Amino acid sequence: MCAETAGARPDAVNVELMPRAPRVQADDLVYHVTARGSRRLEIFEDVLDYARFERMLEAVVRERGWLIYAYCQMPNHYHLLLRTPEADISDGMCWLNGVYARWFNAKHNYTGHVFEKRFHTVLVRCNVHLLTVASYIPLNPVRAGLCRNAGDWRWSSYGATIGRKQATWLASEWLLDHFGREAVTAALEYQRFVNAQLAA
Repeated sequence: MCAETAGARPDAVNVELMPRAPRVQADDLVYHVTARGSRRLEIFEDVLDYARFERMLEAVVRERGWLIYAYCQMPNHYHLLLRTPEADISDGMCWLNGVYARWFNAKHNYTGHVFEKRFHTVLVRCNVHLLTVASYIPLNPVRAGLCRNAGDWRWSSYGATIGRKQATWLASEWLLDHFGREAVTAALEYQRFVNAQLAA
């Protein structure tokens, strides 16, 4: 059983549950993935938590060949924009959330669920949707009042995508290709696009 769903509350046995719709899985799909803390509690409490999860994203890239185009870690949830070359979104996310949850509980001496329900996925089927998600993700901390500009938030792919920091495991080139052929120009256009969405 997946770690994110193991250990249901004893008082939940009398609740009649509707069957969950099967998750769409196939080779070479692009997803917007979100996962939230149980009862909206924090899943990242300090710098070590954020950094550990970031390293686990790098491990997923290395082990499964996922292409992560954008991500953002918020105190009580996270977002990913990614492509899975193989039909393994459920297995990969079960590993990511399960391993992180066990580490997080052990580090903080907590017990019980870390994540609320199962992770959520939306298929990204067209360029308009892709660009919407690619701006929505880095603007999360700005809209939540955690920072003034997307580039100020350390726990996001945005800084690496626009060239302010290194993240060699991040597949930002494909995203930037939608904004121009030359890397510097594309990064500037992406910044303008993201800022425009905030002002809209």
